[in-house]
Amino acid sequence: MMFFDRAMLAMGNILFLIGLTLIIGPQKTALFFARRQKWKGTAAFAAGISLILLRWPFFGFLIELYGILVLFGDFLATVAGFVGGVPVVGPVVKGVLERIGGVAGGAGGGRGELPV
Repeated sequence: MMFFDRAMLAMGNILFLIGLTLIIGPQKTALFFARRQKWKGTAAFAAGISLILLRWPFFGFLIELYGILVLFGDFLATVAGFVGGVPVVGPVVKGVLERIGGVAGGAGGGRGELPV
């Protein structure tokens, strides 16, 4: 039940955005979220954060999850390639991530390009 705590989700969102900005820089972060092909994901992510702050954490989380998949779906194939080397669970996780990445990435998904 603590997973959908409004304060924890809001703090996680803020820390996610701060971490992304620290890793790739403020200008590239702004350019990433402002790209024309990423508008749908950016809008869903922002709407999810807004719903969480308006005390609808479950629905906000679901909409935010959709936005993250749209924004970072192309990158899941790269993550799947890295995770595939982990013993025992690697092949299972790799298959799931490749399937999700193909669906979220659209027609050109699974290219393994960085999101920036």
